[in-house]
Amino acid sequence: MIYQVEPSKEIAAFFDGWEETMIYSCLQGIMGSLIADNPDKPTAAMACLADFCFLAGKPNEELILSILEICDRNYLYIVPQNNEWGRMIEQCYGINAKKQIRYAFKKEPDVFDPAYLKRLADSLPDGYTMRFMDEEWFCKCQQYEWSRDFVFQYENYALYQKYGLGVIALFGEELTAGASSYTSYQNGIEIEIATQKTHRRKGLATACGAKLILECQKRGWYPSWDACNLWSAALAKKLGYHFDYEYIVYEITK
Repeated sequence: MIYQVEPSKEIAAFFDGWEETMIYSCLQGIMGSLIADNPDKPTAAMACLADFCFLAGKPNEELILSILEICDRNYLYIVPQNNEWGRMIEQCYGINAKKQIRYAFKKEPDVFDPAYLKRLADSLPDGYTMRFMDEEWFCKCQQYEWSRDFVFQYENYALYQKYGLGVIALFGEELTAGASSYTSYQNGIEIEIATQKTHRRKGLATACGAKLILECQKRGWYPSWDACNLWSAALAKKLGYHFDYEYIVYEITK
């Protein structure tokens, strides 16, 4: 049996030392859910939020096999705490578990250079403007597949207004790029950046990312960055982040 559980010190202990903000979101009860193999004396737990599920504790086959059903998804990215979890994921899902590499960046609140970031934020090409996310654009972002993750994890604008933050770039009234909170935790966000295909290679992602980081600094929030590819990793370094380590995730599908 598996059980949805409330945040507790006992559950938090499974993830001790794991610097992943989506885990923080679940443990703080802000977003996501926590699942365990036993509600009273758990030996394994997982933190599930958005398209990700983080596995910790003693590897548990039932927990792994239940992930897609529990999260009601056709696919998910599973992040194992160690190689033992990874081997069990491969055994459970076989060819339906595709191994991928992601790139973690250090959590360094004082690493950013405000003057440098302001120059980047002010570097929009002619014809483009930038603004903060409001309710109108919150709704519009939901209409396009490429921009949906800017707001998708927030049930409504009120929740986004409380915990989220976003910057968008416009060409006239056309949404062209943005940097927003993929998820939120206490005093911080996990950054999501994307550019509409026909407007790429113009520095829009750089300008939006810089503006978002500057606003986070004003609010005392930390803008966490985790890269899914080398382009994202390069942009993170350009904005001032320092690479920490590579890690394995598994994309699983039904």
